[in-house]
Amino acid sequence: MEWNHQQFPPVDQVGIQERVARFITRSLKKETKSKALRLALSMIDLTTLEGKDTPGKIEQVCHKALHPCDDIQGLPLVAAVCVYPIYVSTAKKCLENSSVKVASVATGFPSGNVPLNLKIEETLYAVDHGADEIDMVISRGEFLIGNYNFVYDEIAAIKAACGAARLKVILETGELSTLDNVRKASELAIAAGADFIKTSTGKIQPAATMPVTLVMLETIKDHFLRTNRLVGMKPAGGISTSKVALQYLVMLHETLGERWMTNEWFRFGASSLANDIVLQLGKERRGVYFSKNYVSSD
Repeated sequence: MEWNHQQFPPVDQVGIQERVARFITRSLKKETKSKALRLALSMIDLTTLEGKDTPGKIEQVCHKALHPCDDIQGLPLVAAVCVYPIYVSTAKKCLENSSVKVASVATGFPSGNVPLNLKIEETLYAVDHGADEIDMVISRGEFLIGNYNFVYDEIAAIKAACGAARLKVILETGELSTLDNVRKASELAIAAGADFIKTSTGKIQPAATMPVTLVMLETIKDHFLRTNRLVGMKPAGGISTSKVALQYLVMLHETLGERWMTNEWFRFGASSLANDIVLQLGKERRGVYFSKNYVSSD
């Protein structure tokens, strides 16, 4: 299909940096901070994507998803557990009868350098085994040489293979070089049917950054103003502290507003972030930090 993208002016890099600098100076206090921390916890896609993953490791991560800290009553559960396709059925069984979704990477993660028929097969495998969400990677090489229709058609084909599962499209922004490319890739993914756009695989540095995320949020906002269609956002990789997560939530609220302040439309791709949030909430409750023995090391 021919992708006729709208022409937007170049991204104002100085303006983006200035806005990010303002976001990171904001401070949340007491009840507002506690509420925001709980919201951030509910937005996490708890992730294990290692070559050494085993069924036992997946079960451990799922237990953590269902029991973030039994010493603090009323904590929200995380949004999802994200695993390789081969472990989807294990995660699905562990998380049954809970609100936690099963997400699966697909399409030759993390490089994406496999033929389309194999990407579709892998997506269908994950969905058939119970995946609620698919995190796909775009073909960055094709994008960078300007073969936008190739990338568009791949995303559209994977979206069709997802069926009822929601599709998160990973741009791998650390390989896109410029904010203008991030903007263009975001537009392309949304036009091709992405339910979410996502910064990174977590395997390439830099991963999620606030300037990149702000450009993606602005693209989502512009699309919504044109079409009234909501698209989700997932910064992933490198967000490991509560302080940084709260800065992202401030940016989200001031850019997209209240409708996006839910795990239906915003996620953090993280693992250690959940531990830090639990420790911060423990301090809010007791006035002192919990020992790190209260949270898992994974």
